[in-house]
Amino acid sequence: MTDEGRSIFLEDIPLEEARIRLYSALQAAGRDQPLPGEPVELTEAVGRITAEPVWAKLSSPHYHAAAMDGYAVQAAATFSAAETCPLRLTVGSEAYPVNTGDLLPIDADAVIMIEEVQQPTPDVIEIRASVAPYQHVRQMGEDIVASELALPVNHRIRPVDLGGAAGCGYARLTVRRKPFAVIIPTGSELVPAGQTPQPGQIIEYNSLVLRGQVIEAGGRVEVTAIVPDDVTALRAALDEALARQPDLILLLSGSSAGSRDFAASAIRSRGTLLAHGIAVRPGHPVVIGIIQGVPVIGVPGYPVSAALTGELLVLPLLARWLGAPSPMDDAHRVRAILTRKLVSPIGDDDFVRVTLGKVGDRLLASPLSRGAGVITSLVRADGLAHIPRFSEGVDAGQAVEVRLYRRLDVIERTVVISGSHDPLLDLLGQFMTERHPGCRLTSAAVGSLGGLIALRRGEAHLAGVHLLDPDTGNYNLPAVDKYLPGEVVRIVTFAHREQGFMVARGNPLAIQSVADLPRVRYVNRQRGAGTRVLLDYALRRAGIDPALISGYAREENTHLAVAAAVASGVADCGMGVRQAALTMGVDFISVGWERYDFVIPAVHLDHPGVGYLLETLEDPAFRQALAAQPGYDAREMGTVQRRS
Repeated sequence: MTDEGRSIFLEDIPLEEARIRLYSALQAAGRDQPLPGEPVELTEAVGRITAEPVWAKLSSPHYHAAAMDGYAVQAAATFSAAETCPLRLTVGSEAYPVNTGDLLPIDADAVIMIEEVQQPTPDVIEIRASVAPYQHVRQMGEDIVASELALPVNHRIRPVDLGGAAGCGYARLTVRRKPFAVIIPTGSELVPAGQTPQPGQIIEYNSLVLRGQVIEAGGRVEVTAIVPDDVTALRAALDEALARQPDLILLLSGSSAGSRDFAASAIRSRGTLLAHGIAVRPGHPVVIGIIQGVPVIGVPGYPVSAALTGELLVLPLLARWLGAPSPMDDAHRVRAILTRKLVSPIGDDDFVRVTLGKVGDRLLASPLSRGAGVITSLVRADGLAHIPRFSEGVDAGQAVEVRLYRRLDVIERTVVISGSHDPLLDLLGQFMTERHPGCRLTSAAVGSLGGLIALRRGEAHLAGVHLLDPDTGNYNLPAVDKYLPGEVVRIVTFAHREQGFMVARGNPLAIQSVADLPRVRYVNRQRGAGTRVLLDYALRRAGIDPALISGYAREENTHLAVAAAVASGVADCGMGVRQAALTMGVDFISVGWERYDFVIPAVHLDHPGVGYLLETLEDPAFRQALAAQPGYDAREMGTVQRRS
């Protein structure tokens, strides 16, 4: 250990061993069983879990009841009735008026529907068909008989269960007490959500994510104020949390071997450290301990790692206390085909968030950015792929098991776009969703050439492309002929957009053209991107060797990422669309306009979502919204460039 209270020891134990250590410690403390029950009113019981079986106190119904409006009779007295021989019964002695739900008179055992009765006089009815015993009668206990099991123990209560419980004689139910968690965010660099961070500061949102996970699982939560990087303050925060008598304490951040991480030493100073480091990615530097019988989990600070720690450790623990199935075991799982290779650490269980889409008859999984700090991967993910330890990874085209975050029917309606990044694809997706609820658009920024290759592999419904042909000066059609020879496709224009150089505010280096690039730090787009093709075309025309440009080999996958690199000062210049420059607050030097098209294989034109997309391109409101964005022109939107 170096520095006051800082632990730099990280072990690396398998996930299952970490769970065994935790549950063994809980068992020794007598806290590994489902929590005791507490009574709640039926109005507060939805979503809670029964702590004991619910045995019917009353039969339902608890009397013989009329199931129809009509007349209660003795069935035997109606047997002579026929169409050719109507039978007359006296009201009040042989037939009794009843409404649905009424108590059946003591000497009646059937009900004749009002529609099947004629009444020649007020005290006589006439029928033309007999009824069987207990016809149109709900017999006592038809639903449930007193003493029968109405709801089992460890059952999550649904709205319909409330009616069943009430009908069985209950006004309250005994349900599992909600597990109580205290969350302690730590880090001197953190500021609360809603406060504008200064350079070097980070918005603290992991507590929101973990809090939401706990509440959704059925627990209750208190979140403390942010604790600075001070071991004394952290120990005091632990003591205050323990005084609240929680079932679980979550220390957010403070778990790695960094110079300001004190979680392991703070836990050790108050109780027993069970694990410091688990062989999972992301989320390796997890801390697990127990203090006064209360489990304490040190959650890594990166948001993807924090969310995964919640899924792998926190939620299964809450499920155990609630007597519910573990969400990791209970989740809907599917097999999906990976669209690109994944390399995994050989000794770790690797968990990768993916987007999913069904193209043809194949369910495809596209890995999202794997950075532990990429919060958008949590938002965009449709599922979580698991690559087991010792597998080293999975090749593109191989199947992986995916735990679903989204319903499969929604995924099957998703339109998958691969190809060039455009910031306004999100606007297109928003319009589609507003006009066609349940329709969804996902896009993978793999560059224009990558999009055409994805179509060739059957990995997307359509591709967004803006590939300039240096020989003819035409956009897209020559590239489609080259990379999709013989393929029947429809090429439809999305928009014209303005490309140019993004530079720092005020253009301090006076960058005007490609001739200026050898003297500045450049940030490039990836190989196969239409913007990269445009740059290379301009360099060739100017006779400039790309090797002379510092940063030419540095690649980003989106226009916004290039603009962010310029805005942050790590690069002086990069090429992209005007809208990205405006978004990131950098200046823009126009190079020219280009046509961005959608390439759609004919086989996918019948997909409902593709139809909605083409319909949206004809929507005047969408055209107006896109045209209002700087650097975009909608004059040819929806124009079919090729129908072959």
